[in-house]
Amino acid sequence: MTTTFAQLGLPEPLVRALNHMDITEPFPVQAATIPDALAGRDVSGKAPTGSGKTLAFGLPLLANVEKAYKNKPKALILAPTRELAEQIKRELVGPAKAMKRHVFAVYGGVSYGPQKQAFRKGVDVLVATPGRLEDLMEQRIVDLSEANIVVVDEADRMADMGFLPSVKKILHKTSKKRQTLLYSATLDGDIAILTRDFQSDPVRHEAEGVEEQAIDARHHFWLVSNHDRLQHTAEVIEEGGRSIVFTRTRRGADRLAKQLSKEGVQAVAMHGGLSQNQRNRALRSFSSYNSQALVATDVAARGIHIDAVESVIHFDPPADYKDYLHRSGRTARAGASGTVVSFVTGNQRRTVGRMQRELDLSAPISEFRLSDLKEGGHRIGEPGPRGSRSDQSSARPARHGEKRQHGEKRHNGSADRNGATSRNGAADRNGATSRNGNGNGNGKPTETGPNSVYVANLPWTHGDEELQALFEEFGKVHNSSVIMDKRTGRSKGFGFVDMPQRSARRAIEALHGSEIDGRDLTVRFAEPRKYGS
Repeated sequence: MTTTFAQLGLPEPLVRALNHMDITEPFPVQAATIPDALAGRDVSGKAPTGSGKTLAFGLPLLANVEKAYKNKPKALILAPTRELAEQIKRELVGPAKAMKRHVFAVYGGVSYGPQKQAFRKGVDVLVATPGRLEDLMEQRIVDLSEANIVVVDEADRMADMGFLPSVKKILHKTSKKRQTLLYSATLDGDIAILTRDFQSDPVRHEAEGVEEQAIDARHHFWLVSNHDRLQHTAEVIEEGGRSIVFTRTRRGADRLAKQLSKEGVQAVAMHGGLSQNQRNRALRSFSSYNSQALVATDVAARGIHIDAVESVIHFDPPADYKDYLHRSGRTARAGASGTVVSFVTGNQRRTVGRMQRELDLSAPISEFRLSDLKEGGHRIGEPGPRGSRSDQSSARPARHGEKRQHGEKRHNGSADRNGATSRNGAADRNGATSRNGNGNGNGKPTETGPNSVYVANLPWTHGDEELQALFEEFGKVHNSSVIMDKRTGRSKGFGFVDMPQRSARRAIEALHGSEIDGRDLTVRFAEPRKYGS
């Protein structure tokens, strides 16, 4: 027998509001956690993106929260990004009106004026990102001493983004007699420490099968060359429908959105470098079907909830399996179907294979086949085909001159257009091999210490600062240098960047073959020879 929201103990005004929103049946995480939250218990809920967790914590919070006084909210919901904060606010506004409560969201990227005015009038439920909330607290605009219901949403992402010190500082400023609700895709590691320090005898809930329900999608992993990714992305969008495309960097999101538009696919970019108004316009364009694709970075896409997203495309691979889940959760939400496509280049196979094992996703890495998009693919936890691992080892991108699927472009991936080899990288375009900055004498990347990355075909206008800015999105840059011609004083078009190995690998995967000012970059670990020796 199906459980109803009324049976979970929610007050009649909330149940009527949910019926008006056509929400009549609770999701598993809601059915599991709402009764305990209504009873005032601290709750630790394992609930990934798309599982219905916003209403799981929002409904009992609205049922119990008191009216607030000026500048002193009674409930606080912490979210890692402004998109998620805004999404939570929008989802709770309707039920909050039924309970005569005011929900307001604060985040960076917008002016302080309207936020200050809202607190003067009184905010019952405050949804906030840690950074902007700390600013408002320092300005004594917000006093959290009476916040007796606190929610930390997507706590795992808070940890990944380095927000936990701020979260702890904020929690210490709330009421000592608070109820603390914590929701996360994982409940171990740093999240377990939050539970230990800030929750009292919490009840723990892990709705069975919630991850599979949140991402009930068909997953495809296609081995492609860097140069073919743009064309394949356009084909997948045209075949698969409205799509969210993920890139590793802000620059990559802007570039890909422009390139897709030139290919006839209307696309908009969304990333942290845009103002809030620009991001809102991009979301409106995509939500209203004016754009076929939203090209986004991981952080910017956090918290997006848009109905009828047919496909998610990993143009650049995610950093780990958790990011894969968060990205992929943009489609197949709340029991709907969807398609997830990952483009894998040759040097990414091992990393992607490890991620698949962590996900229990037994999908082969195979050649690009657009015809498989609708009928093929694999679900998380579904047994893979026999011999799928051998399929991974034998698959390769189609070579120049080989027959490809309909619509594929042909590229010779063996060299960049200035003659520098792009895979082996034996020589730069001036014929000189690059330095060995990897500290091990054999040119192989080291696990510790900085590794030297060779970058060729740079625009002539790029100097050391521009080179550093290009790479620092991927991690700490110890040193960056563009090689100059001593006679002319001009750049030779190549240089080196020293950074930690993991950051270097991410940079190479994202930047190799990418285009800057019309030039296709060659990016790889430096060869075992010092420049000029």
